[in-house]
Order: sequence, then C-alpha cells, then structure tokens
Amino acid sequence: MLTIKKLTKTLGGRTLFRDADMTINWGERVALVGPNGAGKSTLFKMILGEEDIDSGTVDRDEYAITGSLAQEAGDPGDETILEIAIGITPEIIQYLRTIREHEAAGTTEHKDYAEAVDQFTALNGYQLEPKAKKILAGLGYKQGDFNRPAREYSGGWVMRAYLARLLVMEPDLLMLDEPTNHLDLITLLWFQRYLMNYPGAVFLISHDRDFMDAIIETVVEIDPDAAELISYTGNYSSYLDQREKTYEQKVQAYRNQRKEIEGHQEFIDRFRQVGSKAAQVQSRIKFLEKLDKIEKPRAPRKPFKFTFPQPDRSNQKVIDLKKIDFAYGNDKVIYEGLDLTIERGDKIVLVGPNGAGKSTLLKLLGGQLDITGGEREVGYLTKQGYYSQHRSETLNESNRVLDEVMDSCPTLREEDARAILGSFLFRRADVEKRCGILSGGEKSRLNLVKFLVDPPNLLLMDEPTTHLDILSIDSLVNALKAYEGTLVFISHDVHFIRNLAETTLHIARNEDDTASTVTRYTGGYDYFLEKSGLDDDRSAVTS
Repeated sequence: MLTIKKLTKTLGGRTLFRDADMTINWGERVALVGPNGAGKSTLFKMILGEEDIDSGTVDRDEYAITGSLAQEAGDPGDETILEIAIGITPEIIQYLRTIREHEAAGTTEHKDYAEAVDQFTALNGYQLEPKAKKILAGLGYKQGDFNRPAREYSGGWVMRAYLARLLVMEPDLLMLDEPTNHLDLITLLWFQRYLMNYPGAVFLISHDRDFMDAIIETVVEIDPDAAELISYTGNYSSYLDQREKTYEQKVQAYRNQRKEIEGHQEFIDRFRQVGSKAAQVQSRIKFLEKLDKIEKPRAPRKPFKFTFPQPDRSNQKVIDLKKIDFAYGNDKVIYEGLDLTIERGDKIVLVGPNGAGKSTLLKLLGGQLDITGGEREVGYLTKQGYYSQHRSETLNESNRVLDEVMDSCPTLREEDARAILGSFLFRRADVEKRCGILSGGEKSRLNLVKFLVDPPNLLLMDEPTTHLDILSIDSLVNALKAYEGTLVFISHDVHFIRNLAETTLHIARNEDDTASTVTRYTGGYDYFLEKSGLDDDRSAVTS
C-alpha cells in the first residue's frame, strides 16, 4: 500500500532521513514514534505530497485512497457540523444544502430539487448521512448539534467534526497526527474501539501509550542519530522491550570489538620492534585499518528520575465544598447543591465528556471561579497550586528559563535544574531563552516544572500531559507517584491516569440537562470502567 525507499531529507541544515525505508501493508496498524523534532510530522507531509523529498521514493498504491487528519483544523466557514462530517466531496455539501433549502421552502417540485436528490443519491449521500450521525454521536456530539454552524464551537470540537469526516470517508490508509489531543476520556474510549475494528490501514503519531498498545501492531521508530526508520513488530510496550534488547546486543557487540581491537593493538605495541614478528605486526595493522569499527551505541532515552522536595503536611480535610451552586450567566447552570470533600493524600481524576464541568469543578476547588451559592472551606494548612496548560501569567518574561526554575526553588542545584528541564524538553540552548519569547506549549511545560521543584500540598492539574512526549509523561508520572500531597487532575492520557488515580469522579450532565452530577468511584480508571459499565456498553459511551 505504501512503500518508502532510500528516502533522504534535510531540513534546516539537519538530516532527518538518510536512505530510509519503510512499508505499510493493506489493513496494517502502524505507529510512528521518535523524540520531538525527529521528523514525524515532516514524514507525514512527504507521504501526502505536502513536503518535497531530497531523494528516494514514496510510492502509494494507485488504487488506495489516503485520508489524513492534521493537529489543527482550518476555518470551517459557514458549514454545519453535519456538513463537515459528510463533506467527503464539496459537491455533496452543495447538493445537501439545495435539498434542505427546497424542503424548508416547500418547493420540492422544483427541478433543482429533483436534480440535487438524484446527484446526492448517486454519491451515496443518503447512506453517508446516517453513518455520519452515528460517528458524530460516538465523538460526543448530541443530535441538536448536527445542524449548528461549526464556527460556534471551539477548535477542539471542530477537529472532532473533521475526524468524523475522515471516518465517514473510510480511506484505505488513515493517517492521524495526534488524534486524541482534543478528545475527552469517554470519547477516547469510543474512538479506540472504532479503530480496533477499522477495515483499512492506520498510520498514526501519538503520545498516548495505552491508546497505541490497544490498536497498533507495528511501530516504526525514527532514529535521529542514524536518520533512519526502524520497524518493530508488536505494540508500543513490545517495541520498548525489543529496543532495550537491541541496545544491549549493540553494547555487547561494541565491547567485544573493543576487546578485540585492544588485543591486536597490544600485540602491535609489544612486538613492533621485533624483527621476527614484523609480518604479524603488519598483518594486524592492516586488519585494524580495514576493520569496520562499531560506533558506541547511544542508550535509549529514558524517563528522568529525581527526588523532588515534599510539601508540608496539610489538614486531613483539604477542601470541603458544601451545597455549591455555579452557573455561567443566567442560562448555563453547571452545579446545583454540590457536596464534595477532598482529603489529605487523595489522588483523584475527574472524567466525563467535554462540557460536563470537569475544568469548572477544578477551578471551583482552586478558587479560580466565584461560587454563586454554597460554601467552600479550605483547610488552614492547605497550600494549593492550580496548573492549566493555558496559564502563563505566573512567568517573569525577562527571566531565562533556567532562572525561572532556580528562583522557584533556591535550594535546587543548577545541574539538577538543567536535568529536570531537559526531561521536559528544554535542552541545551533552550534553558537560556527568555520566558517572554516562549511558545504557549513551552510556557505550559515551564510552569509544570516550577510546580514540581517546589510543590504545594494540594496540586490541581488540568491536562498536564498535553505538551509532553511519551518519556516526559513518564517523568511526570514518576514525580507525582513520589508526591506525598493531595492531587486532583484532569487527563485524557489513560497511561497517566492508570498510574496515578486512586479515586475517580465521573462528571456528567443529568438526564434533563439542567445541571451536572458528580459520582465518586473509590478506585482507579479500570475500577471506574467496570463499575460504570462504560467498558462494555458502547451506547453509554456515545450518549
């Protein structure tokens, strides 16, 4: 289906690929992995013809249909959610609009209506529409959303509509660049199941380890040192095991050769001036000159481990919400009479569909929003920190990145600060940047590091893994596992949740959509799935 041969690409003076090869077969599920900046998105663009190649070939089967989803969506214009989902060609949308306009005006006898119906039928529009609605429901849309303009929705919800279009199209090769970024945990579960039964090939870039483990059967790694593509059979966890074994084999081969070289060199040095050994010496010199020397293998990057300072002990009752009411404006009630107690040492994850009130609850706990009724009691020893990927106002823009971290924890040694920053993707010259010129993602990561080097005894974290790669996520997991304070967080990364959550709060709108309810499950993610029925009941996921 897809064959890459001898691919070479240099970008910005750096060789990303050198004579790289890879193949994707019909129906195969493949993940592309590698450190940030290794060239994953560039490879996607070259396959799609959006980026030139320096040399080599990228061949797709002439009969195969390829569909792709980028990380960001464009301007949806005046299209509705449903029009985006079924708009696998521009003509389909136009015919659908013509049909709707005539039906609304009662002019179904007009010849334009008949022609639009005929063309819409020929393009399988009447089959596409129910398929699109089913997929949109799985991705979290309600029936009342289908005919609303997409411009009324956030960028994340628009991305879901474009993802629905791809799934409706059902291309032979489905290419997805970080497809789970805009999905809540419940929708992610549905999407994971959908891809497990997808009839075509799937080629994806993802930082979600559990998502890849459930779907992927081949991992292709970009090796930035060799600038090549290395294929491993199995899911992501299998790839990690194989990569470690391969590294150990390379180390052993390197050590064996070094021992052999040292033996020859010792003989040469010992008998160089001995006439009777001259022939043997020259033979060994020529052998060493011709020997294809093995480069010392670089160890695979691993999660960073560091002992962070522990916060002061809090009260047993950290925060108590009593009969809390909260609404946005006069017509969007989120909570009515909410009671919730957070106790010392809790590790709580908030789950539920987007829009149900997860981030609102986290902000209410952190005092980021003013309650409209009820009482919020905070333990007198509670020191809270609220982390959001969108919060950057706490940074001193004139500070260097390194200074910002050192100022947060004066007892931190500079080498430790540099190591921590490196594990969260600030490398070499990055730590010398001024905070004012950082991107949004870099500011989020820097705020995260500041939390870790001087943590309060209550951490409230909203999607802390969004701008991290897989190993940085593992570094964060290691830090938070050792954290002795209280943690309440929102995440759509299942691996992150499974490793940290001991209690799950499920937030969902009640049946008449008048407010959100909070249901406590005294257990982690898998316990929640089992007890809630979401692991078995697909209709519950799509409701």
